[in-house]
Amino acid sequence: MNIKAICFGAFALSVIGGVAFAGVLDEPSNMQPFFTDSGMKTMKSSADFETAWKATPKAMQVSMMKECNDAAMSKPHAQFCAQLFALGHHS
Repeated sequence: MNIKAICFGAFALSVIGGVAFAGVLDEPSNMQPFFTDSGMKTMKSSADFETAWKATPKAMQVSMMKECNDAAMSKPHAQFCAQLFALGHHS
């Protein structure tokens, strides 16, 4: 096999693989409604969190729940998932 083909294949797999690891919880525009600050360090109160959750499109809610139920995907978003589970939104 040609070295260029091997390098190109490795590059293509790394690009595809990198995209696969990014989830809906990693997208700032999806998460911003649940935080009080632009740096997304301070979570909204339970009531405001629930209001933001109810305003989130159903398909996005399903995707977020799926990631929160996946231990590896939810680890960086533990605070968000814990708040979501505290409201009784888990499977």
